[in-house]
Amino acid sequence: MFYEMYQREMVSTVGVLALQGAFYEHIQLLKQAAAVLATDSDASSSQWEFIEVRTPQELDRCDALILPGGESTTMSLVAARSNVLEPLREFVKVHRKPTWGTCAGLILLAESANRTKKGGQELIGGLDVRVNRNHFGRQTESFQAPLDLPFLNSLGREQTPFPAVFIRAPVVEKILPHEEGIQTSEVQRDETVVAPSKHAKDQAARDAMETHVEVLATLPGRAAKLASEGMNIDADKEAGDIIAVKQGNVFGTSFHPELTGDARIHSWWLRQVEESVKRRHEIEKH
Repeated sequence: MFYEMYQREMVSTVGVLALQGAFYEHIQLLKQAAAVLATDSDASSSQWEFIEVRTPQELDRCDALILPGGESTTMSLVAARSNVLEPLREFVKVHRKPTWGTCAGLILLAESANRTKKGGQELIGGLDVRVNRNHFGRQTESFQAPLDLPFLNSLGREQTPFPAVFIRAPVVEKILPHEEGIQTSEVQRDETVVAPSKHAKDQAARDAMETHVEVLATLPGRAAKLASEGMNIDADKEAGDIIAVKQGNVFGTSFHPELTGDARIHSWWLRQVEESVKRRHEIEKH
């Protein structure tokens, strides 16, 4: 009985890393998403608190975290200077709390990133992928594309294409094999930085981990464009560029949902957070 009352009154705190980038926009869409979820007929009575995170103390308050779009090198440097980089690694890789990275955030969550000079960028890790930074070119080459995102069907209504915004966006270049430690094969690559090794702390963290990466979205049409121009096509690229992935409760998108005004991905993610927090409490209760 007490546990049922606790579930009804549970408040989950979601932080947005606010060192640089589009953190304010994420906060606004989280509020919009929470309001939409509260009106759903099958909605739980979970309560939400959304905070900006700049210190280890603020991170400690969080049940889940968003790493926003921005400039990944700047974010990692400021995080290190603010003594929050190692706590971020603990949050994502040791405690395995739900984390979502958009654009620069996806780069930070990757276990490997290329087009990066060693010493110029530090990673948090959590997703067994290699990302290609600035894959779509400079900021002047930014674009918007309508995406069909099947994972949004779980929201229970007919979905229209999502208006994805790409600004100096990375893509997932390769899904890496899961390794308990550091991605040793990636260390040997030139202009590639690799995340440090961290291990899940307890049973709740291990249960939140998956050994495989799920591809949630690709950007179609690139191979068709190359073919129309009479260029050779790499078979691996015919499926499109990988722009959204999920591994356990770590989620990454190449694009910027926070810049669209469309809260559907935020709504979907809050449901993922809610389920993760419930499972963690159930494990800890036993």
